[in-house]
Amino acid sequence: MTQHDPSLAIAELRANVSVPFERARAMPKSVYTSPDFAKAEEEHIFAKEWLCAGRADALPNPGDYLTMVIAGEPVIILRDREGVLRGMSNVCRHRMSTLLEGRGNVRSIVCPYHAWTYNLDGSLRGAPAMARNEAFCKEDVKLPTVRVEDWQGWIMVTLSPDAVPVAERLAGVDRLVGHLPMKDYREVFREEFRWDTNWKVLAENFMESYHLPVCHAGTIGGASDLNKMECPEGEAAFNYHWIVKNDLVPLALAHPSNTVLQGNGRRITWLMAIYPALLITLTPGYFWYLSLTPDGPGSVRVLFGGGMSAEWMADPGAEAHLASVKALLDDVNVEDKGCVEKVWRGLCAGMSSPGTLSHLERPNYDFARYIASRMP
Repeated sequence: MTQHDPSLAIAELRANVSVPFERARAMPKSVYTSPDFAKAEEEHIFAKEWLCAGRADALPNPGDYLTMVIAGEPVIILRDREGVLRGMSNVCRHRMSTLLEGRGNVRSIVCPYHAWTYNLDGSLRGAPAMARNEAFCKEDVKLPTVRVEDWQGWIMVTLSPDAVPVAERLAGVDRLVGHLPMKDYREVFREEFRWDTNWKVLAENFMESYHLPVCHAGTIGGASDLNKMECPEGEAAFNYHWIVKNDLVPLALAHPSNTVLQGNGRRITWLMAIYPALLITLTPGYFWYLSLTPDGPGSVRVLFGGGMSAEWMADPGAEAHLASVKALLDDVNVEDKGCVEKVWRGLCAGMSSPGTLSHLERPNYDFARYIASRMP
């Protein structure tokens, strides 16, 4: 491969997914380790697809904002004075300083370099000491917009003007889990961290529950039966599987006041990988999610959040149940971090090679096909 030429890795990936699932192997090492392939993913996937910035209820008030970087592009997501979610460039139109950092609340957006000030719709409110420049016209200056949609309570963002609306692209998700009203679930925690692995390793780890009995032997490994797990073929925009849970975690079950869900529907946990990088665990009682941003081949920035269904939010004992589940999830993350960072070290080893996939890794095969389909 020449610099910025990912063609070899792309060819290896296409050969990998050309065989039927019954003879499939894990993705080639180059797809994870090649800096050129990582750049191709940034250009052809992350710069074009819908990505998740978290939950809409994380920005409840006018002026509430968060920032993110999409394919190298700094972006602001905020709630405007009319309560509408807006996306815009996080770069000043003057000398190109970035504007906001992290999360917070603002009445206006003020550049930290020369105090150019923008309204919450991105229009320029004021610019000091610009009256003598005859080419300057305040009304002509506005932060470029970025597409944002609220889909089932998720903040979805894309740099692409051509991306299909989220509700259309993810109609299959609504058909699958529409009986669980995601839009009514409420986020109660949101954290960010970085792990030393390729983003796809972490995504694949989420997609398959084959690893649960071993990697999570100290936490959730005993809460599900691999023999009762279903891993059907995924759809073009996502893959999924489900687990029928036992009673070890009450919050994972439908609240006693819920009279809509019946039978196993009261105890099924759904695991959905929304391509490319939103990973959702959804139960009748609570949810948690990971939203991934690659940072080169060997590092991934992770947004980790979660919350509860409306029935559990109203329960007097919800706080105690949530504290127990959050502590469990933190322990699960420690276990997952160890596993996915070990995989990254193995991918970088000279004697390693991809092995054949279990029937419980069908989502991983579908994910590989998705990645291949987005490459030029």
